[in-house]
Amino acid sequence: MALGAADVPAVEAGAAHGDTHATAEPHHGLPPAAVDLWEGIPITNSMVVTWAVALGLIIFARIATRKMQGVPSGLQNLWEWLVERLHDFLEGIIGPELVRKTFWFFATIFIFILFANWLGLIPGVGTIGWGVKTDHGMHIAQPLLRGANADLNMTLAMAVIFFICWTVWALQANGPGGFLLHIFGPKGETTGVLKVLMILVFIVVGLLEVVSILFRPVSLSFRLYGNIFAGENMLESMARLVPGWLGSIIIPIPFYFLEVLVGLVQALVFMLLTAVFTLLICTHEEGHEKAHH
Repeated sequence: MALGAADVPAVEAGAAHGDTHATAEPHHGLPPAAVDLWEGIPITNSMVVTWAVALGLIIFARIATRKMQGVPSGLQNLWEWLVERLHDFLEGIIGPELVRKTFWFFATIFIFILFANWLGLIPGVGTIGWGVKTDHGMHIAQPLLRGANADLNMTLAMAVIFFICWTVWALQANGPGGFLLHIFGPKGETTGVLKVLMILVFIVVGLLEVVSILFRPVSLSFRLYGNIFAGENMLESMARLVPGWLGSIIIPIPFYFLEVLVGLVQALVFMLLTAVFTLLICTHEEGHEKAHH
């Protein structure tokens, strides 16, 4: 992914991997969809990376907090710094009451997305696998590993989990009646005929809001997937821009560091959007405290 398939050794498909590998169409860059690693076993190359990121974070957290100290140092200091900075950042946006209820989700989703994005930039992820020979060299048709967020299934799963959590938090904050009133109820103070007219207007506005709410998992998942998938293919294109190993290594370097920044920004954007969506449905709890935001 980071250096391009042209400069990372590829393994030609053999009989052990089925005929589909051998007859795969040459594909420049990362294939649009994740592929099964073994015939008949529903384990894709992106699932392996997802498990690796989750396992790595769990092990790191366990090691960092294994022997808690009053004055933290080493890994404990790094872990506490990350968690505290995230907590303070979110508290300034959604308020102390709401952050106590939702911090576990927002912190987890940010840390996972960030490290999944960065792990996908390791040379070899997306560029080592089964390929076919062409006039321009070996092209990877089915990579052995694939970035977790370069798979739409992964980003959609995270967005759907957020949608479920958002629904639970909204019902807890408003109750069923308050939830419906929050979406369809008239805003502002009106009387007489104007009040009746505004009720009809806000019912229509509420229907549009329902469509917007239902579309959020789609927009969240495609935003993250599109940026990560496009970035990986951009690195592949830059690696092929100049023939030879020197051009394929030197030219992608500035774009590689750009993708490191993009990985951070996309994790931050996903967390912020989900946090703001949650704040908007719980404004009656936090509205007066956070009106200046």
